Amino acid sequence: MDLRIATIAERPAMKSRFVNEEAEPWPAFMNEDPIAWLYFSDVRIAHPEYGLIAYDADAPDQAVARAFCVPFAWDGDPALGELPVDGWDGVIWRSARDRQIGQKPNLVSALEITVPTDLQGTGLSGKMLAAMRDNVKRLGFKDLVAPVRPNRKHLVPDMPIEEYAALVREDGMPRDSWLRVHVRAGGRIVGTCKRAMVIPGTLDEWRSWTGLPFDESGPVVVPGALVPVQCSVEHDYAVYVEPAVWVHHRL
Repeated sequence: MDLRIATIAERPAMKSRFVNEEAEPWPAFMNEDPIAWLYFSDVRIAHPEYGLIAYDADAPDQAVARAFCVPFAWDGDPALGELPVDGWDGVIWRSARDRQIGQKPNLVSALEITVPTDLQGTGLSGKMLAAMRDNVKRLGFKDLVAPVRPNRKHLVPDMPIEEYAALVREDGMPRDSWLRVHVRAGGRIVGTCKRAMVIPGTLDEWRSWTGLPFDESGPVVVPGALVPVQCSVEHDYAVYVEPAVWVHHRL
């Protein structure tokens, strides 16, 4: 593959979704976060210079990976892990609010680096992360943070996120492969947030998103979810509160 990477500003007409929609790696329920609707509708229009799309030079109109980040204003020290407790959701609404009130951003947060399932394991995610780091530095920022969604945490949904983030191999690198990509790129794990994304819904909605019965109150293990979904049959309601691991990249 003759890989090329361009910003949305450079290729505004190019779609970031993959030709084969079945290659999208995210569980269906991940698209139902209320804050995600703001993200989906806003990020390309508001911050096109912060979005990256990768494509093969032989097929220049077909995305093979995408990476998005947004700037926002923040008073805390990212190197000390002083970052939003509401993670992914918090970064998105803060970025939108800052733009509305004219607040100048001083920090950039990654929101998504997505590689289709048929290209995972090829090193493409690391290339997209490197391109994101370079682009954020080009835009004049000294720091990039990321509320990382560990890609193997769903296999141990009952393990606390702090414990999972601390797991390392014999060489001292994170056991989780996506966290490992960040650390190899120069990032440093600086903390966790237990409320990075909140997805509420009625039981019928959760049944449609997952195919599971949701007929008993209590925790429900959902494939692809990092922690169990909390279900209340009595109130016809279930909520998923996803954690994340904060990584800081000094550029």
